[in-house]
Amino acid sequence: MTRRRTLPSALALLPLLAACAAPQAAPTAAKPAPGFPYTVTNCGVTTTYQAPPKRAVTMNQHVTEVLLALGLEKSLVGTAYLDDAVLPAYRKAYDAVPVLAKEYPSKEALLAANPDFVYGGYTSAFDAKAGRARDDLAKAGITSRLNGEYCADGPVSVDDLYREVTEVGRTFGVPDRAAKWTRDARASLAATAERIEGVDPVSVFVYDSGDRTAFTAGGDGIGDDLITRAGGRNVFADLAKPFGDATWEQVVARKPEVVLIYDYGTTTVEQKKRRLLDDPALKDVPAIRNRRFAVLPLSDTVLGVRVPAAVDKLAAQLHPATAR
Repeated sequence: MTRRRTLPSALALLPLLAACAAPQAAPTAAKPAPGFPYTVTNCGVTTTYQAPPKRAVTMNQHVTEVLLALGLEKSLVGTAYLDDAVLPAYRKAYDAVPVLAKEYPSKEALLAANPDFVYGGYTSAFDAKAGRARDDLAKAGITSRLNGEYCADGPVSVDDLYREVTEVGRTFGVPDRAAKWTRDARASLAATAERIEGVDPVSVFVYDSGDRTAFTAGGDGIGDDLITRAGGRNVFADLAKPFGDATWEQVVARKPEVVLIYDYGTTTVEQKKRRLLDDPALKDVPAIRNRRFAVLPLSDTVLGVRVPAAVDKLAAQLHPATAR
């Protein structure tokens, strides 16, 4: 049996016509994720997050390791620029993340990963000439963060490290993980401080690189606080920047007792030692005369999650009698 289609009466159409004429209600905004919105100001850029980033790219090893330490590898869609080997504890997680470039990716390679968040360790990560400036990324709908060591208003300390980890934890919705990491870091630093209590600080010259001049650690970076906490005194603490150049005449005049070599890149530790030992101008520097060298990977000495363990490692080299 066929059912006849009946047309609606004029009266029946009135409610429909009224509905069409009435203004439509605005769509309901999506509810923020638990713990959000979260607003943070980083290096002069204020960002409000309604939810954690889901497609993050890290540029520079120490910020990559911050995210891995917080168990955020599943939020990473790309990474770039290793200075040395990733910590063994993070190797498996790191290996699951696509490497976009050996050093910094091009703008095209970065955008091809379709990130919603880019985290840089050094100001060079956001090079305007390469099209990676934070403003340019923001115009593309991509939020960003620069490691706080490179916009600090004065000397950087472990308090800035705690802040870095805390803010990243909040940004990604894992404040509990950040709080646990911070508790463990405080305990590690306290144990080292207790072990070397009462030692006489030794004077330290950081040799990062350089031939005509010495590229060294200044007083404004975390490296200076690291040396102090390990029972040392940075002879270039008066250099008001995280890293900078010093003359070899200054190195001679400041008579460091220990040379701390930063290990990274294609120049080996042995090559750096040989450059210093073979320079006749340095022969009377106590550290050179006595062949007192300490070594840390570069990634240990910047604002990242390696710092507490690095303090302990350096303390053992500066004060071997206290080593466990």
